[in-house]
This record gives sequence, C-alpha cells and structure tokens, in this order.
Amino acid sequence: MPTEKPVLIGEGSNTLFGTLTLPHTKGRFDAVLIWSGSGPTDRDGNLPGNRNNCLKMVAHELASAGYASIRSDKRGIGQSENAVVDEKDLRFETYVEDAIQWAEFLKQVPGVRYVFLLGHSEGGLVCTLAAQKFNAIGMVIVDGTGFTATNILREKLLAPDINVPKHLLSEISEILKSLEAGALVCNISSELEGQFRQSVQPYLMSWFKYDPKLELAKTDLSVLVIQGTTDFQISVENGRRLAAARAGIKFLEIKGMNHVLKDAPKHKASNYATYGKPMLKLAGPLMPAITTFINKQALAASVANDN
Repeated sequence: MPTEKPVLIGEGSNTLFGTLTLPHTKGRFDAVLIWSGSGPTDRDGNLPGNRNNCLKMVAHELASAGYASIRSDKRGIGQSENAVVDEKDLRFETYVEDAIQWAEFLKQVPGVRYVFLLGHSEGGLVCTLAAQKFNAIGMVIVDGTGFTATNILREKLLAPDINVPKHLLSEISEILKSLEAGALVCNISSELEGQFRQSVQPYLMSWFKYDPKLELAKTDLSVLVIQGTTDFQISVENGRRLAAARAGIKFLEIKGMNHVLKDAPKHKASNYATYGKPMLKLAGPLMPAITTFINKQALAASVANDN
C-alpha cells in the first residue's frame, strides 16, 4: 500500500482538505493533482450512496508506478463541507483558484519534480482553466466534458427516457437561454427552485460561459484526452471534440470503460451498478496510458531543462 497523509490548505472556515499519496521511491518523483467531477463527488470519486473509489484507485496506481498525487474534497463536499462561501458569491472560478492552490501546494512537497494535472468529468474543465495560469508539465482529461454545460443539459433533457413534463422542459429551455445571455431569472416554478434558485444562478452563469474546447485551445501544455465508450454521462463525442481543440493533443478511446473508469456493459442498469462496487478494478488500459504519458512528458521536460 502507498503512503497516504492528510493535507490541507487555507485557514479557518476556508480550509480545504485532501489526501497526499506518496510512492515508495528514492530520490525525486513527479506528481499529479487529481480533480473530481461535478456535483457532490468527493476526493475518491464517490457520490453519496455510490462508493466506487475510482479516483482513490487512480492515486494508488500512480503511487505504484512511482508518482505522488493529491486528491481533495471540493468546497461543500466531504471534509471540506464547511468551506462554502455564500452561495450567491460562489463562481466556477472559485474551484479553478482552489485547484491552482492545490497544484502550488503539491509543487512544494519535498521530492516533487514536475506537476501534472488530471481532471475527471467536469474536473477536466477545471484543470484546463487552471493550466492557463499554473505551469504544469502535462494534463490528462478523463471522460471530460467537451461541450458547454448548457449543451450537455439540453442533450440530457432530450433523452427518450427523460421524465420531465413538457411545460417544465419549455421553462428550463428559457432559463438556460437567459443565463447564457447573462441575465438572472426572477420567476422560477417551485419544481425548478432546487436547480435554478436565484442564489445559484450567478454560479451557473459563470459555468455556462465556458466552452471546454475553446478553453483547451488556449493552453500550450501536453494533453492526453481519454474517453470511455460505455460512459452514459459523457458521450464519446465530448472526448473527440476536446481532442480536436488544437494540434498535438493525444486521444484514446477505451472500449467498455464507463464514467467511473470501470469495465461496464452498454446495458444501462448493469453499467450504473458498477458505481457502487469499489472492489471492481479500473479499466485495464487506463493507468498504462496515463503513466506512459506522464513518463514521456517528464522525460522530455528533463531533456529540455538539461539543454
């Protein structure tokens, strides 16, 4: 088992908590900041009631390959539950700045040479924006969103098994249009208050304005995009769109990998059943692809520095 240590950044009610995973390696080593996806996903990649430990497993596999990592609970989640600013003041950029702080923290860990970013799902966009400010050696985006959040929401609402009344679908459509235009919506049906209450609308607007492909095109670091073919949350088209953001981005489709990075069938019920099975191994090709990418980029950076 790798060595794991609790770590934190910030002070008082602004404190964020994470886990530093260290390899049993002599000398210097490279490190990866792991950023989880949207919603109440904790540092290990788990949702309430669905423990799969996918990101914890990634960290442990990285350690076995000789790499350190930090994975953290986002504001309002897990041990960082109390580190929530007033909802009306929360912005998507808050998470980006948090990610940069964690990357800077990781950079200062004794023994760390180069820092890489790894974003899962929505975490891919967080890492992409962080990479525009933090000098990472490379970045891995796994099952990342390749379209704007509003496009993905609209796609999900048009799914054949969606169970939302037509009048609410129409209202949601108008709300999305308004928020995309940067205008608050004052009158919300009670059924939609949970998702679109006025206090959360500024955050949604700050999130909706980003096109992951366009933001990725602004970066100049080495990037590997990985997409599972049986991911029901993020379609393969998302990964392909990210890979086309600019020249030099490497792209890998992993056949049969779902959103929690496990081997899973196309049968929806069986696929989602893996979300609650932490003993299932990660999809076979995933970690070799990640470690090969990190090793190659770290070697290239070393050669460049020597020259």
